Amino acid sequence: MKLAIFDLDHTLLAGDSDYAWGQFLARVGAVDREEYEARNRAFYEDYLAGTLDIDAFLKFSLSPLAAHDPAQLAVWHEQFMMEMIDPMITPASLELVAKHREKGHTLMIITATNAFITRPIAKRFGIEHLLATEPEFVNGRYTGNYVGTPTFQAGKVTALERWLQNQPQPPEQTWFYSDSRNDIPLLERVDHPVAVDPDPYLRAHAESLGWPIISLR
Repeated sequence: MKLAIFDLDHTLLAGDSDYAWGQFLARVGAVDREEYEARNRAFYEDYLAGTLDIDAFLKFSLSPLAAHDPAQLAVWHEQFMMEMIDPMITPASLELVAKHREKGHTLMIITATNAFITRPIAKRFGIEHLLATEPEFVNGRYTGNYVGTPTFQAGKVTALERWLQNQPQPPEQTWFYSDSRNDIPLLERVDHPVAVDPDPYLRAHAESLGWPIISLR
């Protein structure tokens, strides 16, 4: 097995699906617009700075799932995909995924954004394997909590190692594509780390180590 791993937000997508979902919820009236957008923006700035408190963010971002019926959430998500996610999918990102698929590589997305948001996006890319923060679902409803380890920073490494333990053989080669300083722990673990439209910190880190830097925009 040769394993090609992709970050999602600002890597395969020309935008942030988690942040966009918050904006969408505010627009459709699922949350208090002014308060939610202010907190959503503050958490997003922390993420970009590499200072995000992942537990505090997940408590915030998963609370709307607990507040609404799953059937309504599904309807909203379909609308969200059409209005906000499809415009973020670039021809270059589709081409990159297709390139690895044509070579017979196993494809995976690893993202800190929760699986409710990202599972349909992975499906849109035709990527079978998704490692994402899992919202807790009990008795037919989301609880607002998460289960397991958040797939954020070193948590991505933990999730991947756990997944690999269940595979018949270790991969012969691994690639990981990411834009973010938060993904340096996993970028340093793979055979072929690639910085994609990187933030300034990751760009400097990639340049210092001679990692490839590409753009999908």
